[in-house]
Amino acid sequence: MPRELPLDHFCPWREEAEELRERLTTLEAKMASLERHVFGKKAERLPTVRQQLRAERTDTEEAAQAQAALQKRRERAARKREQAPTREVRHAVPEQQRQCPACGSQELKPLGAGRISALYEYIPPRFERQVHVQETLACACGKGVVTAPPPPKVVDRGEYGPGFIAHVVASKCADSLPLHRLAQRVERAGVPMSRSTLTDLFHRAAEGVAPLAARLLLLISQSAVVWADETPLRVLEVKKTHLGYLWTFLTQNEQGQWLIGYRFSMSRSGKTPQQVLNGTLGALVVDAYTGYNPVTLPGGRIRVGCWSHARRKFFDALSTAPEAQQALDFILSLYRVEHEAVQTGVVRMLTHRALRQHKSRPILQALHAWLTAQLPLHPPKSPMGQALSYTLHQWQPLCRFVDDERLPLDNNRSEGALRKVALGRKNFLFVGHQAAGENLAGLYALVATCEANGINPELYLQDVLLRVQTHPNSRIDELLPHLWKPHLDVAAAA
Repeated sequence: MPRELPLDHFCPWREEAEELRERLTTLEAKMASLERHVFGKKAERLPTVRQQLRAERTDTEEAAQAQAALQKRRERAARKREQAPTREVRHAVPEQQRQCPACGSQELKPLGAGRISALYEYIPPRFERQVHVQETLACACGKGVVTAPPPPKVVDRGEYGPGFIAHVVASKCADSLPLHRLAQRVERAGVPMSRSTLTDLFHRAAEGVAPLAARLLLLISQSAVVWADETPLRVLEVKKTHLGYLWTFLTQNEQGQWLIGYRFSMSRSGKTPQQVLNGTLGALVVDAYTGYNPVTLPGGRIRVGCWSHARRKFFDALSTAPEAQQALDFILSLYRVEHEAVQTGVVRMLTHRALRQHKSRPILQALHAWLTAQLPLHPPKSPMGQALSYTLHQWQPLCRFVDDERLPLDNNRSEGALRKVALGRKNFLFVGHQAAGENLAGLYALVATCEANGINPELYLQDVLLRVQTHPNSRIDELLPHLWKPHLDVAAAA
């Protein structure tokens, strides 16, 4: 009879098999992620939360939502029509047709206001060279001379007006247009221009409105709930580029207005959140990045987790662990409760908190039990194991929204504030130096806050670039985008 081997003899082989299985699972997940990245739309993607909630509506609800959306679009189109520049173009009846087609009489009279139709046309924008002549008066005594005041300028003895400089800033920060392309467009319009000139104008504008950007960031840091995130932005150096970071901090005030600020730094360390938020209290909505730990320690801000990040990790694990779909269904149920709050109009009210405690808390309890049961079944380094570990380690921050109606489920707002930065990064690739990054951050903040509150950033900058030079510092808040009242000349131009 063959001799039986002890169980201990197979332990090394069993450990090696487990290690190989874990490596295989990790490689399969990486391959699936790369296929989604490379093939794009050809790969199957998980519907967004909004798409899934829309698919669950009944026909009646879908019809009501479609009607409400249609009415909203019509109202928006009506407002746009009222705001659009309008010019009346009259068309006279040609001489050879100014006779009655029935009797041939030429004694025709106007019939009402005429047939009216609207037509939208594109009028190419133009730049103009303004020659300002200041009247000079002299007294007969030969001693007294009076000269008319010169036109207001952003830069003393500069050749470019506030509207031109505002257009440069909005083109780069709002439209993500590189300055060398803008220089080509200005040249086509008949104005001699170089990229270096536009760069100088851009940085002069940033220096002028720097107090506004700093004040905006200060107001955000004093808010009870702050969203934060960061993204890399390369900095040009002599031999190679250095990796810097652009951080965003934003909040929503009691009037529902969004305040968006940015801060540039040469590293991703926790110094930047400390500089912006140190000593302030409230909630900080962020992902699990440890750079925010210095401001979320005891005595600092309360950390609020992001369910969108947790959902993303379970989605990445779907290819190797189909059971991850159960976690996605649980998370969808949490968003379904928020959708109900929006539909009933109780967002950020005490009723919203009661709704979360009644419906969201049981979902969280069931999800936690499921996560705990699944954790021993998956290797720690596998995508499913990492998703489980991430969610359980972040469990307390992820659940804080239940007891505070002001807290959101995710950090998508701050990620959205960085989308335009990512688009600009693809177009103009890098910033020239640290000071350039800081200037870019300040102008991004003012432009983004304008757009978040429905304000034209070009008109805003055209106005404040001049007013900030003489405006009292004690009333600087009046020039912030969400509190800005346009000057009469700017309002007339709009």
